[in-house]
Amino acid sequence: MRGVSVQKSSRRRGFSSGKYYILQTCSFLTVLLHLFRYIMTSEFTLAPTEKFFEENNYFGLQPSNIVMFEQRMIPAVTFDGKVILQGKGKIAMAPDGNGGLYQALLDNKVLQDMKKRGVEYLHVYCVDNILVKMADPMFIGFCVSKGADCGAKVVEKAYPAEPVGVVCRVRGVSQVVEYSEIKPEMTELRGPGEEFVYSAGNICNHFFTRTFLQDVTEKFMGQLKQHVAIKKVPFVDTWGNQVKPTKPNGIKMEKFVFDVFRFSRNFVAFEVVREDEFSPLKNADGATKDSPITARNSLLAQHCRWATSAGATLLDEHDNPLPPSARSDENTVQPAGSEAHGLEQLLKGRTLTTPFILDKKRAKELHAQ
Repeated sequence: MRGVSVQKSSRRRGFSSGKYYILQTCSFLTVLLHLFRYIMTSEFTLAPTEKFFEENNYFGLQPSNIVMFEQRMIPAVTFDGKVILQGKGKIAMAPDGNGGLYQALLDNKVLQDMKKRGVEYLHVYCVDNILVKMADPMFIGFCVSKGADCGAKVVEKAYPAEPVGVVCRVRGVSQVVEYSEIKPEMTELRGPGEEFVYSAGNICNHFFTRTFLQDVTEKFMGQLKQHVAIKKVPFVDTWGNQVKPTKPNGIKMEKFVFDVFRFSRNFVAFEVVREDEFSPLKNADGATKDSPITARNSLLAQHCRWATSAGATLLDEHDNPLPPSARSDENTVQPAGSEAHGLEQLLKGRTLTTPFILDKKRAKELHAQ
């Protein structure tokens, strides 16, 4: 579940196969049985998201197993607290953050729907992470085996000042402390093995039980705090002209999905390898990090690792061997050939010239050889 940006979710990933960004998670979901997908959108993105799924035949998923619902909108204000006009007679509104999930569950009776369908465990993630492992059985199994009602995947921080929140305990209570709230000297602290003391970077990839979410909506909603987000908010000037600001000019209030960790009776953290599970899309093309290009390269590099780990030898266009970490412009693996589907039996001992696309058709051809 996630408040999605249509621009992010429907963005083509830049592959010759023509796949869309959101299809990366939808495709892998088609091979998992008895799962339901709940998608939180904003007022602006609900209709476009529904249309996008319809136009793409729900990416092979059962339409009845997909539930889309809206989060609330709240006014954006200037730095001195005045309401911003988006248009003549229209107040600028913004989604209430990914922590608006809990109010949206109530507003749209989503928890009742989950109970009716027999849903007990949920995997909640942000759609802008192209490497997310949808309904990861290792993560969910770990949380269930530990009797957790709430869990979070984390990655080791790349460097002390990396701008990611840290999952830790504050006075014995599990929570995420934002990077802006941690003193620089604390980020530098190291343990006996020279590891960072505060190293568990939050990647907005969570496990919840349905009963925990029920508790949150019934008992703790009033304790969720608002966070200030400084944003560029389009507005109309005194002459009625539309203005798109080039620098932040307003405030949007948001709630964070991880602010419920402190209400957990049994919280667990599950560390994963960054290269395998975290490559967010936060910036536009041209940015040096967290852009469509870096996300695309992360996925391609992962697919190269899968192929070489399965025993394949990858060659470039000049028939020179590629190292396992090499990034091919077109070396992509689609669901029929994913690591969850016995990639080794398809690729072991084979020499593959890049660009190479392993789709269902090619998988059948390899099986027949």
